[in-house]
Amino acid sequence: MTQLDGKSMDIVSDNIEKLRELFPEVFSEGKIDFKKLEEELGHIIDPDTERYNFTWAGKTEAKRIAQTPSTGTLRPSKEDSKNWDTTQNLYIEGDNLEVLKLLQKSYHKKVKMIYIDPPYNTGKDFVYKDNFHDNIQNYLEITSQVDSEGKKLSANAETNGRYHSDWLNMMYPRLKLARNLLRDDGVIFISIDDNEVVNLRKLCDEIFGEDNFRGDIIRATGTTTGQDARKVGSSFDYTLCYSKSDAYKMGGLPLVGKDLNRFNNDDNDGKGKYALLQLRKTGNADRKEDRENMFFPILAPDGSEVYPIGPTDYLSRWRVAKKSYEAFLTEGLIVWKNNENLDEQEADEEDDEQDDDDVNEDLNTSNETEEIDISKYKSTWKPYVKYYLSGRTKQVSNLWTDVDGNKKGSIVVRDLLGKKVFDNPKPLGFISRMISVSCAENDIILDFFSGSASTAHAIMQLNIDEIKNRQFIMVQLPEETDKKSIAYKSGYSKLSEIGKERIRRAGDKIIANNPNKDLSGLDIGFKVLKLDSSNIKAWDGDFENLQDNLIDAIDNIKEGRSAEDLLYEVLLKYGLDLTLPIEEKAINGSKIYVIGFGALIVCFDDHITLDTVKYIAKLKEEYESEITRVVFKDSSFADAVVKTNALQTLKQFGIDEVVSI
Repeated sequence: MTQLDGKSMDIVSDNIEKLRELFPEVFSEGKIDFKKLEEELGHIIDPDTERYNFTWAGKTEAKRIAQTPSTGTLRPSKEDSKNWDTTQNLYIEGDNLEVLKLLQKSYHKKVKMIYIDPPYNTGKDFVYKDNFHDNIQNYLEITSQVDSEGKKLSANAETNGRYHSDWLNMMYPRLKLARNLLRDDGVIFISIDDNEVVNLRKLCDEIFGEDNFRGDIIRATGTTTGQDARKVGSSFDYTLCYSKSDAYKMGGLPLVGKDLNRFNNDDNDGKGKYALLQLRKTGNADRKEDRENMFFPILAPDGSEVYPIGPTDYLSRWRVAKKSYEAFLTEGLIVWKNNENLDEQEADEEDDEQDDDDVNEDLNTSNETEEIDISKYKSTWKPYVKYYLSGRTKQVSNLWTDVDGNKKGSIVVRDLLGKKVFDNPKPLGFISRMISVSCAENDIILDFFSGSASTAHAIMQLNIDEIKNRQFIMVQLPEETDKKSIAYKSGYSKLSEIGKERIRRAGDKIIANNPNKDLSGLDIGFKVLKLDSSNIKAWDGDFENLQDNLIDAIDNIKEGRSAEDLLYEVLLKYGLDLTLPIEEKAINGSKIYVIGFGALIVCFDDHITLDTVKYIAKLKEEYESEITRVVFKDSSFADAVVKTNALQTLKQFGIDEVVSI
């Protein structure tokens, strides 16, 4: 029977194993021969010490922090949760650095989209120091769960000598760990203002790769900030977008209004509705003599020559060519209209599309004094192309002035919670747009600076609007609210309480606002998990108290920890989804947990009998599970003989992986 490792995924060891798979020949006696690795990489080494790089005070330490495994756990809190037994959503209270470490096994390459709104480093934002040696202790001190001094959150004032470095040291390990959770086709959006946008861009270039930069979204906030004698006021903020790899493809926005209404034709040919858009030449209106290969006629139904004229905004990327026209003709996508036969409405649309005076001006644009005969370019016939609605979306630009500003975000929270208990929450429309262009059905979305849980609210609202089942993981530090604040006076002693209550009320409001919709598949619940130290006592090598330590080792589970606390620690260590279905069964007074339809069976009761072991073994057959793992407490067996018999019994039923904690 093996012992369960109490640490989260060891990222360094995992990277070494990946390197071993790629270059087994560079390993010698378990060590990396860097000279051989250099040879395998074709001597791609820059000997010059002066090279382009981005560094700051504390960067090496920040890297070590990202690579150090966590010894913590996540403890379930059913009383704070909503729809515990059915929900697929998670709300995790804790230091996001440690939480990201703990999620490395269970959610490695499973998250489609990450959105975060981290501290902007304005001089008033809180930035806390991470403890390389024991960040769980650091977390307990930050949240006032233990008494200590010097560990409280503090504002990162501009007078601090390492003002930018402290912020970067906080962000680096979190982004490094977050990247591991993204799917290969995943994407991250990070909101920021102009205080750190330049440094954040460089940081993300290093972590995600400069080639994976997908854009910088500029959002109108609706308010102007930062204007004084030294600085131009800003009414915009930024959202950097990076993908995990080239596999990510950004979608478009749904067509609405005029863009959607133009698709009002249907030939009942099974291809659906389509729009007729005039075929035009794009670019400058060059003369035929100047650019022969880009200026030619196509034949109208009466045999006359027609020269498509441009440019046009709608088809600005389209270039007319004979082969393109012939392909349209072959596929039946060309439709001809004669101006003489257009009705009044169509004629008005033609005027909107193109003005003859502008056309004449374009055609006459030339530095030459030579007169151009434009009569042959004019025709009563005009060619149109069928563009089908199916699969068509609106392209996404990087300037978002048409989404709600910060004031709307504050109004939504105030309407839900009664008062302004949270400053500057992001508006739902802004987050919804990022989700719409990035995520599909059943995708997982992570926000590890959750704040007031705007992201969770947006996901639930978008799920009902688009009939989707996206899932969320929210992570928020249970930071204490200021006792003078409206939030504290309204009963919210911690920021995480605001987020949880918002999700509860937002879900109920969505249900109430959609009485005629089928809401059976809508998930408005969430499981609350709370970061804490491991449930398992660490071995203390203090020889002066050796007797007490040996007695404690007999029962190595911390006092006050429940079987469910242990269960979720096992799920984390095995790397299982924290929302997997869990069944409870009882036999001989013992409680047995069955996870993932028999993939994992757990029993933490004392004095386990062979009858209980046989019952567990038969569950493998009942669930027809291909692989079944069993976990007990090390102290569950009366003696070594009972433990040995239990192992043999399980092996008879094909269960070889038995672990104790």
